[in-house]
Amino acid sequence: MQLVLEHVSCVYDRTITALDDISLSIDTGESVCVAGANGSGKSTLLHVIASCMRYSSGEIRIDGEHVKNGMRHGKTGIVFQEPDDQLFMPTVWEDVAFGVMKRGVPVEKAKAAALAALASVEAAELAERPPYKLSCGEKQRAALAAVMVMEPEILLIDEPTASLDPRARKNLISLLKGTRRTRIIATHDLDMALELADRIVFLHKGRIAADCRVPGLLLDERFLRSIGLELPLCATRMSERELLAIQDA
Repeated sequence: MQLVLEHVSCVYDRTITALDDISLSIDTGESVCVAGANGSGKSTLLHVIASCMRYSSGEIRIDGEHVKNGMRHGKTGIVFQEPDDQLFMPTVWEDVAFGVMKRGVPVEKAKAAALAALASVEAAELAERPPYKLSCGEKQRAALAAVMVMEPEILLIDEPTASLDPRARKNLISLLKGTRRTRIIATHDLDMALELADRIVFLHKGRIAADCRVPGLLLDERFLRSIGLELPLCATRMSERELLAIQDA
């Protein structure tokens, strides 16, 4: 399931360029982190790929098939930065089952699928709880289950560790490591990128500043500072060989 973007740009309010001539190819099963400072275009890129937002020019193809601009296609699933944007039903299982039921699946079958999805993200105990009573980490897992239950071929995740405490962050990274789906993760958490990514695409002011294998430019302090980022914390005390070992762990 290859994803290809060719010369994709996104301009809104007629004057603000969120994406500027993005060309990118991601192969089946790759784990790609899209890194950049706030306002670099990370979230916009994910929303455009997921057809949550229209783009101004260019072309997107999945397995060679043109994706109509702004037309939802079911091949991608997106976990938004704020889980509350996805959780709105009385109980967690109903949230997770919502998309399946919208496809016409009977309630009992949809509930079974939702419970299986929650179990897959180690959140089975959340099924009957109201979303507003969950912690940030629990909400992230519930939102992830709500996407996974739809069985997307490409998983898009926006800033998954932004509001998590260290333990919840560690648990989420472990969960994401366990899925073999194609993953595109927008983040400025470069330590997470070291653990999860095969490749890292750096965005700066809506353009691709670099596209490299990990660790690559994650060790280049001058480059990172030029695009508004800092060295990952672990890079200040580890060699490249040790950083590579992080991925293999």
